[in-house]
Amino acid sequence: MKAILFDLDGVFYQGDAAIPGASEAATWVQQKSIPHLFVTNTSSRPRSALVEKLAGMSIKIDAKHVFTPLIATKTWLQSSAIKNNLALYIPEKSKSEFSDFSESYENPQAIIVGDLGEQWDYHKLNQIFRLLMTSPELPLVALGMTRYWQADDGLRLDVAPFIKALEFACNRQAIVMGKPDQHFFQAAIAKLSLPAEDVLMIGDDIRGDIEGAQQAGLQAWLVKTGKFRQSDLAIGIEPDRVIESIRDLECYW
Repeated sequence: MKAILFDLDGVFYQGDAAIPGASEAATWVQQKSIPHLFVTNTSSRPRSALVEKLAGMSIKIDAKHVFTPLIATKTWLQSSAIKNNLALYIPEKSKSEFSDFSESYENPQAIIVGDLGEQWDYHKLNQIFRLLMTSPELPLVALGMTRYWQADDGLRLDVAPFIKALEFACNRQAIVMGKPDQHFFQAAIAKLSLPAEDVLMIGDDIRGDIEGAQQAGLQAWLVKTGKFRQSDLAIGIEPDRVIESIRDLECYW
């Protein structure tokens, strides 16, 4: 293996606290000049805010090494010649990533849906539903399909359950810009200019990180932090390796 894709939430930090050994692992990868990207489904904040949050935990990375669904979506919009009128159902601070586009809920050219957390309500879901039913060709773009995540107070629903509800109601398929979609992994390794078999994915999500990466042709290691549950190892998805924590990376590399 010549390069690494890292998940962030649950691997390097959980909530507002760093995973023990995370700072040292990030420093080691940089000192060894191992090509790497931090691939995260986080759509609740832009890359600059992620970098700032990690710096507050003594985990030093730069924005050019962070690959998010927000960035993948911008690339897709440009390739699809969509330049204006986006219906953005994402947190306000994440909208800065789409500053080159206009925001509109009257006649949008695409609907972008990310993790709204406690901002989700029936009104927002029904508003998206009505837009989709009015315009059958209107793209529904999901910023990842993570089912849930580990917060300080326990597990919380992520964006996937809401996207699935919309897909079911409208009898249509969302365009996924994030894990576990293979196109997201392929876009990430394309930035590394390496074939999939030379790249390792490390994450805490047995489906989003491990199964998604393996289906894209990568090797995948599962860490026993974040949302990991022992029951993950009994559902038929076999990680290439299981390690206790990201702090053990150097031992197995």
